[in-house]
Amino acid sequence: MEGFVHGQLESRTMAPPPAADIVAEIRTTFATRDAAEACANRLVAERLAACVQIDGPVHSTYRWQDAVETAAEWRCTCKTTPGRAAACSAAIVAGHSYTTPEVLLRESMATPAYAAWVRESVAAS
Repeated sequence: MEGFVHGQLESRTMAPPPAADIVAEIRTTFATRDAAEACANRLVAERLAACVQIDGPVHSTYRWQDAVETAAEWRCTCKTTPGRAAACSAAIVAGHSYTTPEVLLRESMATPAYAAWVRESVAAS
């Protein structure tokens, strides 16, 4: 089987992608679909995100004020550039109804065409 050497995965060295091919993904959740959609519309309209995908409801179990809670939430995944990630995150927090909203950031490799579309979508007009 390709990629295996004597029953173990073969080690392959990958060159890091060019910085131009990195997209920042910011994930957050909202209590309602309306709140998630309002945030998505605001972030895209203000060119802080190229797109926001909304899915849910998702079932969340978490600890809050020393009690285990459960809730249905709507998850948003925002695509932006690493350079716009801080402003996008700040806008999420500023417009959020939660005292401590989830704001998770990760950077992902993207195809050059997709990364270019994200950059163009969040560039100042």
